[in-house]
Amino acid sequence: MTDESETGAARGAFAATGPSWTYTGALTFADAASVLEATQALPLPESGVVDLAGLSHADSAALAVLLALKRRAAAERRTLAFTSMPATLDSLARVYGIDDLLAS
Repeated sequence: MTDESETGAARGAFAATGPSWTYTGALTFADAASVLEATQALPLPESGVVDLAGLSHADSAALAVLLALKRRAAAERRTLAFTSMPATLDSLARVYGIDDLLAS
């Protein structure tokens, strides 16, 4: 049985796929803390690329997770770029004035 958030979208997770990471499922306030905690077990992607094409639903908590990952990368002296960012998440980033921080 698939765990679902209040929106009905399947909860998601980051996964290491070769030299990059991918994200599949939803990333909302309901599960942002657990998703971020799970990333601690993953080494940052060798390529520095995180593909968000599989992100099915997101809210502002997703932005907080992405910013936390950027901070982690900076602390580890690595770069991190988010590709295939959904338009809704990109719009939220622009509204909050952080789109430059998340730019690939």
